[in-house]
Amino acid sequence: MSNVAFLLANDFEDSEMKVPYDEVIKAGHQADIIGIKKGETLLGKKKEVSYAADKAIADVQAGDYDAIIIPGGSSPENLRQNADILKFVKEANEAGKPIASICHGPQILISADLLKGRTITCYPPLKDDVVNAGAEFKDEEVVVDRNYITSRTPKDEPAFVREILKVLK
Repeated sequence: MSNVAFLLANDFEDSEMKVPYDEVIKAGHQADIIGIKKGETLLGKKKEVSYAADKAIADVQAGDYDAIIIPGGSSPENLRQNADILKFVKEANEAGKPIASICHGPQILISADLLKGRTITCYPPLKDDVVNAGAEFKDEEVVVDRNYITSRTPKDEPAFVREILKVLK
């Protein structure tokens, strides 16, 4: 079974965390919620769910995980300027590990300078940002480009989860 890192900060889109997290666990995989501070309570923007960070980003290495999932909402905006988050994602990408991001999740990939020559989707208002970062944007429920899995909004969660579970071993 795979060990999956969920990168999370406050104001995440509730279902974009809950649905993939629950499905990854249900499929028998290990999941760690990685935040800025270990033990910090992280609250969804709709206040429907909250999670405690299992580990701090400064205490983990990309090599410890088989895949990364980045839920959307305002969480990626709250994480994208953290050097440890960017280093973690860059190292995972260099190792070819699956990186799944939904909605605003690609903001972290933009800040990590990982979108040049890639094809992704995201929350449609971010289209210009991902294109300016060097990616081709596709307005589809899920786009898989090598090790990237991206989706647009909560309505795309079934396709997003399906593609994540395909790549987890």
